[in-house]
Amino acid sequence: MSNKRYGCIGIVLFLLLCLSGLVNLILIAKGNKLSATGVVSRDLPEFGETTVERASGASTDKIALIGLRGLISSSVSGSLGESMVDDIKIALRQAVDDDRVKAIVLNIDSPGGEVTASDVIYNAVKNARAKKPVVIYMGSLAASGGFYVSCGGSWLIANETTLTGSIGVIIETVNYKDLMGKIGVSPVVFKSGKFKDMLSGSRDMTDDEKAYIQNMVTETYGKFVKIVADERKLPEQGLRDGIADGRVISGKDALDDKLINQLGQIEDAFAKARELGGAPGAAVVRYQPGFKLGKLLQMLGQSEQSKIEINLTQKLLPPLESGRLYMLPSFYAQ
Repeated sequence: MSNKRYGCIGIVLFLLLCLSGLVNLILIAKGNKLSATGVVSRDLPEFGETTVERASGASTDKIALIGLRGLISSSVSGSLGESMVDDIKIALRQAVDDDRVKAIVLNIDSPGGEVTASDVIYNAVKNARAKKPVVIYMGSLAASGGFYVSCGGSWLIANETTLTGSIGVIIETVNYKDLMGKIGVSPVVFKSGKFKDMLSGSRDMTDDEKAYIQNMVTETYGKFVKIVADERKLPEQGLRDGIADGRVISGKDALDDKLINQLGQIEDAFAKARELGGAPGAAVVRYQPGFKLGKLLQMLGQSEQSKIEINLTQKLLPPLESGRLYMLPSFYAQ
């Protein structure tokens, strides 16, 4: 019975693989175009659209709804691009290039993440804002790097209970020197300069190394504060002396401190986007990746040997990597 079962699964996987190959060939043939010079060009990837709110009247205008959720990191795989950072850039480009899209709503629910990834997305949002209004809606969490990205928008809206702010930068490593001593292991390191292994956990950091890392964090923090000051039209020194100390604040406090423009729900973000885009009857369409047969095949191929595991720690805390600069609330870096 078991052999027959595995045989049936094998046949199904083989048929799906053949179908996948045929579909991919069709997509490749459709996506590749032969130019006049004989050079093959490939269409840019695009997200599918799902209607969230229908257009009113005879309007053909659209508001593009783009989601940014979870840890902001170039290490997180994307749906269309290589990473989630690429996905956001692709979605913004698609919305800007579509003449029927009159404004964009970026729905952020993120604790932040890598400094560079956050900066790349911020600049992509800012560039999109130069062409079309970008309304930011903050969900449960838009803190640190999530708020950094939000600053690129034209209009910022949060719920009263949204956790945001956390203007700061953090880097961490783990010191396991004492543990290595207990088990009788000692490192042997050959390096080209005194700072080459400055975040090694096998020894204590020197004063020079601590000063170097702190200076790096301080410089990055300075850029963060300046962006907030410039985008929100706030005095930089006032931010440094006040809320830009890493604290997480509520949406209500963020409004009082002028970090956002308005309190409301996602529907208020849609309404503001229609207003700023001059499209009162526009439909709201969500950008999302289409069905991918390759991913289904991968799941089916792993189903027999995979096990279901619930790991609350991995769900609640992002997978931070030692030695990377992050814009995250302190409780995410523990």
